[in-house]
Amino acid sequence: MAYWLFKTEPDTFSIDTLRTQITSCWEGVRNYQARNMMRDLIKVGDFVLIYHSSCKHVGVAGIAKVIKESYPDHFAFDPDSDYFDPKSTIDNPRWFMVDIEFVRKTERLIPLSVLKAIPELVNMPLVKRGSRLSIMPVSEQEWQAILEKEKNALL
Repeated sequence: MAYWLFKTEPDTFSIDTLRTQITSCWEGVRNYQARNMMRDLIKVGDFVLIYHSSCKHVGVAGIAKVIKESYPDHFAFDPDSDYFDPKSTIDNPRWFMVDIEFVRKTERLIPLSVLKAIPELVNMPLVKRGSRLSIMPVSEQEWQAILEKEKNALL
C-alpha cells in the first residue's frame, strides 16, 4: 500500500463531490510525470489525500482510496471533452486514469500554511515552491504527520 496526494480545483471537483458520488474516475491528468505515476505506480488499496487547490482555501480536504488501477482516459478520445487529445488513440492511449472511492472528509481543512510548518514535510514536493504536479507520492511518515496535524485543534 502506498500514499498519494491528488490536487483538484473544488469548483470543478471537490471532496464533497466525491462524497456524493461515492466513487469516481480521476481523469484529466495531462502532465507526463503525473501520468506515469498514475499509470505505473498507483495500485488498488492505495490511499489518497484530496487536496483543494486554486481556490480561496487551499489544503487537504479529505481521504479517498484507489479502487481501480490505471486504464486509458477515455475523455482523451472525446472531441467534445475539455480533456480531448487528438494524438491519443484507443490503440495508443497517451493518458490514463484511476478510480477512487470516498473514505472521509478531514475533520477540518488542513491549509497549505499549516502543512508547510510540519517538519516531517520539509521534503514533500507540495510544500516546495513551484510544485505543479497534480499527483504526488506521500511517504508513510508524511501521511502520519498530516493525519496527526488533523487531530490537532490548533489548526
